Amino acid sequence: MAASLLLRNVCRRSLLQGYGINGSLPVLAAARTIVLKPVKSDERPGESHDDRNARLKRPQSPHLSIYSFQLTSMLSITHRFTGMALTGYITVLGLGALALPHDATHYLTMLEGLSAPTLIPLKFMIAYPFAYHTVNGVRHLFWDLGKFLTIKEVYTTGYTMLGVSGVLAGVLTAL
Repeated sequence: MAASLLLRNVCRRSLLQGYGINGSLPVLAAARTIVLKPVKSDERPGESHDDRNARLKRPQSPHLSIYSFQLTSMLSITHRFTGMALTGYITVLGLGALALPHDATHYLTMLEGLSAPTLIPLKFMIAYPFAYHTVNGVRHLFWDLGKFLTIKEVYTTGYTMLGVSGVLAGVLTAL
């Protein structure tokens, strides 16, 4: 304890007096003591976070409802959702292949028997997430190369990506 007090006083003197030969260099900083004291918690049992903030007259944090959605954020969210959809498709397909009693040709024959108004939306539901995720992934690869990073280019490539993914999904659906 005495050694730490001695060290603290030596450090304080060296900061206040400067350092070097004869204390010729300017003062680095003034030492100041900060005293921390325990304060009793102001929590009340059963009080919610929002009620406590209202009681203390704290402003409420902004919520998602005050923000206007931008193309960039919507494309990013959709990219994540299409990735999850593709993962779900592959998982269901793989588990189905393991668990179902017939082989894949039996189920493909069943799908061929569906009418066009039923089959086309099903094919599009599989094709669009694949097309969107693929085209948007290529867009991200261009960003990794340092291309198309200005705000105007980001929006232009965003709209272009939407168009190209729609056309690609249409082509895949028509196959």
